[in-house]
Amino acid sequence: MNLLSTGKVLSTLLLALAAAALFDWLHTPLPWMLGPLVATGLASVLGMPSLSWNPLRNAGQCTIGVALGLYFTPQVGLLILNMGWAIAIGVLCTLGMGWVMASWLHRMHHLNRATTWFASAIGGASEMTLLAERAHGRTDLVAAAHSVRILIVTLVVPFGMQFSGLHGLDVNTPQATREFDMWGLIGLGALAASSACLMQRLDRANPWFLGPLLAAMLLTLLDLHWSTVPKWMTNAAQLLIGVSLGVRFTPNFIHTAPKWLGSVALGTLGLIGMCIALALALAWGSGLHPATLVLGTAPGGIAEMAITAKVLQLGAPVVTAFQVCRLMTVLVMVGPLFRWLYAEDATASP
Repeated sequence: MNLLSTGKVLSTLLLALAAAALFDWLHTPLPWMLGPLVATGLASVLGMPSLSWNPLRNAGQCTIGVALGLYFTPQVGLLILNMGWAIAIGVLCTLGMGWVMASWLHRMHHLNRATTWFASAIGGASEMTLLAERAHGRTDLVAAAHSVRILIVTLVVPFGMQFSGLHGLDVNTPQATREFDMWGLIGLGALAASSACLMQRLDRANPWFLGPLLAAMLLTLLDLHWSTVPKWMTNAAQLLIGVSLGVRFTPNFIHTAPKWLGSVALGTLGLIGMCIALALALAWGSGLHPATLVLGTAPGGIAEMAITAKVLQLGAPVVTAFQVCRLMTVLVMVGPLFRWLYAEDATASP
C-alpha cells in the first residue's frame, strides 16, 4: 500500500471514528457499525477520498467471529440442536423468498434469468456474482443488488428493533466467561487466524468470519474458556466492518441502472416483510422470541445480523446458527436450483 492509499485509509478511519462517536452520543443502535457505514457511504457517494484496507476488514470479521463463537456453551449448543427443525424451515423459506424476488425482478426489468436469480439469492455477494458470471448474468447488476440489500437490511432492522423497544432479551444465552485473560486472548487470536487461513486455503465463503467463528465455537462447546473479547475490540471490529460496507457506494455505483437499484431496494423491503411473517410463525411454534427469529431470518449479512443480536442482546448464538445454516445451504443449492428451474437459460449462450 503506497503513501497516498495509506492517507486515504487513515482519513477514512478518522471519519468513521467521529461518526461512531456521534451516533453513540445520539443513542442510535449499533453506533460503532452504523455510524461508520453511513459516514463513509455518504463520503464515497460525494466523491471524497475514502478507502477500506482489506486486512483491517478481515481483522474486524475475525474479531466478531471469535466474540460470537464464545456464546456457544454446551447448553446453548443443545438449545440450537433442538431448534434444528425451525432452522431447516427458515432456510427453505429463504430459498423460496429469493425465487419470489427473482420472478418479480424478471417481470419488472426483462433481464435474463441468471441476473435476476443470483441478484435475489440471499447469499454472499462475491459468491453470487461469481455464479452469475458462470451463467452469463450481468455481474455488475448482481453485485450492486447485493450491496443495496445489505445496506438496507443493516440500517432498517437495527433501527426497527430499537424503536420497537426490542432489546435486552438475551437472558438464556450468556457467554461462557466474562473474564479477560491476555494470554488466553492471544491464544484465541492465533487459533482464529489459523482457522481463517485454513478456510481461505480451502476456498470457503467468508473465511475470516466463519473460520474464527467455528474455531471459537468448538472451543466453547468443549467447555474450554480462555478469555472473553474486550468491548473495545468488538467496537473497533464493528467500525472496520462498517467502513468496508460504506466505501462500496461510489458515484459510479449510484449511476448503475438507477431503476434496477430502486427495484432491488423495494424488493428488499418486501423480503424484510416476508421474514417478519416467517419469524412470527416460527416464534409461535418454537417459543423463541420473534425478535431473535427476525434477525435469524433477515436477508442481511451474517456478521451484520449477528452483531445486531449481540449488541441488542437478542439471542446472538441462535441468530448466528440461523444465518450460517442459510448461507451454507444457499451456496450449495442456489446453482443446482437455477439449472433445474431455468434449464433453457442455464444452457443458453451469452
